[in-house]
Amino acid sequence: MGLLYSAFTYYAGFKVNSGEYKLMGLAPYGEPIYAQKIFDHDGTFRLNMDYFNYCVGLTMTNARFESLFGMPARKSSELLVDKHMDIAASIQVVTEEIVRRLAGSVAKETKLNKLCLAGGVALNCVANGKIHRERIFNEIWIQPAAGDAGGAVGAALATYFQFLGMPRTVGNSDAMQGAYLGPAFPQAEIERRLVAVGARFQVAADEELVGAVADALVEQKAVGWFQGRMEFGPRALGARSILGDPRSPTMQKTLNMRIKYREIFRPFAPAVLREDVANWFELDADSPYMLLIADVERSLRRLMTQEEEALFGIDKLNVARSLIPAVTHVDYSARVQTGHCETNPRFHALLSAFKARTGCPVLINTSFNVRGEPIVCTPEDAFRCFMGSEIDVLPAGDCILRMEAQDPALKRDYQSIFEPD
Repeated sequence: MGLLYSAFTYYAGFKVNSGEYKLMGLAPYGEPIYAQKIFDHDGTFRLNMDYFNYCVGLTMTNARFESLFGMPARKSSELLVDKHMDIAASIQVVTEEIVRRLAGSVAKETKLNKLCLAGGVALNCVANGKIHRERIFNEIWIQPAAGDAGGAVGAALATYFQFLGMPRTVGNSDAMQGAYLGPAFPQAEIERRLVAVGARFQVAADEELVGAVADALVEQKAVGWFQGRMEFGPRALGARSILGDPRSPTMQKTLNMRIKYREIFRPFAPAVLREDVANWFELDADSPYMLLIADVERSLRRLMTQEEEALFGIDKLNVARSLIPAVTHVDYSARVQTGHCETNPRFHALLSAFKARTGCPVLINTSFNVRGEPIVCTPEDAFRCFMGSEIDVLPAGDCILRMEAQDPALKRDYQSIFEPD
């Protein structure tokens, strides 16, 4: 299933093993007109290899695949057209149906009511959301690093329980504890490193820092958030994040164009207080790892005009669809992360402070990096990305960096590194 999805990722002009989420984000802009054609040529467990090249060549698909869909594979430098959106919509529908059938078969055969998912396809949060909504299982849990990197967790567990024969106990809480498994830096170390790279900052106590950042977000500023231990897995979960106000109708475009330097169609995910999630999304469950899709709650949606409903493709992008348009995709969906006080108290406090000021317990949460760069890890990484983009405020530990306070000459040097193609 993963190889099939990757083949279409390649065909649509995105990088295999990293661009699949772009294909998923592109899907709602198109129509699944090729879904039956894909089903006719491929099955749940077997692909017709006459159309694929990845076993013997250097590409995922071949000339016969291109002939089937009536156009050559897109190069990454070429424009996306409506047909690419239809291709994305079609393979997404096929993936959702196959995953749904597999989940249903497993539930019927085992009579079990809890499902654990891992593997790259488990990062397809739209398919995960369908399993959850249809209540095929009572509970669903998805490994936060569900791609190849998660194999490290499996290897460690297999060694611990099977090779060493250690007893296994199952508790009621999530043993991943938010997946904050990466490095952290003491406050003194953050300050020392920031001084060494020429950063200018103020140090603030916890409540003062959270309040200042919440105020900046209300003022429509983009915030780089560098706090605690780094996340494990492909999602920013409130430790190495870029944050923004989801109520802004222009924030999605601003973050994509001025901060992330990436494709304009790419959606942003909402982080929401766990205690408020059911009031804002059609979801009342934990989603700490941003791996479930849920629709925005109906009362928050904006009624579309006939002209707006008739729009197709990228033309849909600039239409505000809810009270939180920056995190509402064109099909009213959102990739929800629930914020929990137990696993990330400072991020939870920030969500609470923003809610106290605006009545909205939701923030845009995207990874702290720009296109082509890894997510930041160290204080130096955070400062480099801050200075090289148009982020306005950077709280790093207890330090608050404001862009207007930085050395303009240093800013120019860093910006020359990150200038988009």
